[in-house]
Parts: sequence; structure tokens; C-alpha cells
Amino acid sequence: MKLNTIMPARLQPYFEQELRAYRAALEKNQFSIAWRHLERAHIIGQAYPWEHSYVHWKMLFFGTRIKSTKEVIGQIPRLLVGGVKSFVGKIPVGNTGGANVPSLRPMEIPQDIQQIISRVK
Repeated sequence: MKLNTIMPARLQPYFEQELRAYRAALEKNQFSIAWRHLERAHIIGQAYPWEHSYVHWKMLFFGTRIKSTKEVIGQIPRLLVGGVKSFVGKIPVGNTGGANVPSLRPMEIPQDIQQIISRVK
């Protein structure tokens, strides 16, 4: 079993770029764009416990910001177990992390993100 602990330094800038784009869109109340960047950050960071949990925390905050009870309630179990699942390498690859998708469903990784992940590993 492979234990994941730290995101590779070469992947970190892509994760941070998505979070910056999320914050910029959120400041402009561009909620669908902000959410898309959170989903992309989730895909990039989901294999690493801290980053995975951090994105779920941001998704929980987002749910409160848009007053979505479904998102807030959906993020609580993801926050509790997401980081642990990352640590032991048992993640549903490509899952976008929101309450709008089943938490254990693997999903197709967008091509540009797949290329980034392949390049930096």
C-alpha cells in the first residue's frame, strides 16, 4: 500500500493556481466559475491528505456562501474521511468532490489536468 503524504512540489503550482482562480471568481460573485476551479483543485489535490481536506473545507465554505444546505451537509463526511482516504491511496480518481456527485464515484479526469499530473509524476 502506498501512503501519500506530501504533494509533489512540481504539482503544487497548478493546485494553487486553481485556488487563486476560485478566490478571484468568488470575489466577483461568479459562483459557477468559482465552483469549477474548486472542482479542478479537488481533482489535482485529492491524492494528498492536506490538499484534499483543504478543498473540502473550501467547498463547505462555498456551500455556506451560496446558502446550499445540500452542499454543506454533503461536505461534512467528505471533510471527515477525505484526507484519510488520500493518505492510504483509496480515492475515487477524478471525482470532483462536490455534493452533486457520489463521493466514491471515479470520474474522467479532464485532459489538461491529466497531462499536468502525468508530466509532474
